[in-house]
Amino acid sequence: MARRHAHTEEADIDITPLLDIVFIMLIFFIVTTSFTKETGANITKPQATQAVALRNGTILVGIKSNDDIWMNKRLIELREVRSLVEQAKAENPKGSVVIVADKDSRIGTVTQVMDQVKLAGVQGIAISAENPDG
Repeated sequence: MARRHAHTEEADIDITPLLDIVFIMLIFFIVTTSFTKETGANITKPQATQAVALRNGTILVGIKSNDDIWMNKRLIELREVRSLVEQAKAENPKGSVVIVADKDSRIGTVTQVMDQVKLAGVQGIAISAENPDG
């Protein structure tokens, strides 16, 4: 009587398609993520009871209490605001501009920055403020 030897085959799982899918998803999330560029200045915002948080696609321009203007983590001149906002708008056409002005900054500087932003072709301008209720 002949004995049968059972051949056990090892089951190999091919994970190559799984890795392909993971890398494609990673690329998708990297491409679709929007990054917020900070102003680069420490600013104490004024309080406003009607403050609303904006979450996506914003172009930030910071104005410190000594009327220094900051954008993309560097100190800029008033005459540079228009061109830098135009460049940022070209990168993110749906983005709106938020002016983050210190509560002790002069209204004249804030108004001049707003004028430069308008000249750059941006219609949606917001002023950043802190909501005292949180």
